[in-house]
Amino acid sequence: MIALTNRPSPNIARCELTYVERTSIDYGRAVRQHEAYGHMLRDCGVDVRTLDINRQFPDGVFIEDTAIVLDELAVLTSMGAESRRLEPAGIEPELRKYREVHRIQFPAAIEGGDVLIVNRTLLVGVSLRTNLAGINALTSIVQPYGYRVLPVPVHDCLHLKSACSALPDDRLMVNPAWLDMTALQGFAWLHVPESEPWGANLALAGDSVCLPSDHIETANLIRDQGFEVRTADVSEFAKAEGGVTCLSLRFNAA
Repeated sequence: MIALTNRPSPNIARCELTYVERTSIDYGRAVRQHEAYGHMLRDCGVDVRTLDINRQFPDGVFIEDTAIVLDELAVLTSMGAESRRLEPAGIEPELRKYREVHRIQFPAAIEGGDVLIVNRTLLVGVSLRTNLAGINALTSIVQPYGYRVLPVPVHDCLHLKSACSALPDDRLMVNPAWLDMTALQGFAWLHVPESEPWGANLALAGDSVCLPSDHIETANLIRDQGFEVRTADVSEFAKAEGGVTCLSLRFNAA
């Protein structure tokens, strides 16, 4: 598995915020946390390749939002946030080293944080950042490769992956308060502990499940399912409405 990460911008304190109140972000601490996050992925056997692009964009560290990477192709997104719309162009040269690249053009809007890959199904959040036109554009690109796309309305959180991620056995970890559960019929799921509403945001790295270090109850729940859990402190990125998924683009090597 390869993971692309991107170093934090010195301007991260000017990041976009929607559901999180703005508080002070310690840039130096964010840099250290980002390095530790990369070490966590490497400890899971992931080939981490750290980029230094899009530094002028406050949200550039959240590289997952710029693209959707499947085994056969990569799709550059068209960001729902206007301040982020030049970020995908920055990542394109790197993605072309690994995949054929397709593009979605605004006003069709879609962000990678709204796209959860579960085998040959793409669950796509209908959110403030991803609209139906973006979902239809993605469908037209991936359907010829045998993927199906299922829209999932989300509310009270930024992206689908804020409320729903997949475990290694394809069960979903969900916060049912933040999404339309009727859209997930046919999937098995676990509810996050009520005390950790952000616990559904988890990242898979090989056979390991990666979580923020402060999601203790969620980590114990996942361990009880028989999975190895790795954690990292991403508290500065949480202040920027980010989590462990959006800090990397993870995909299988060709």
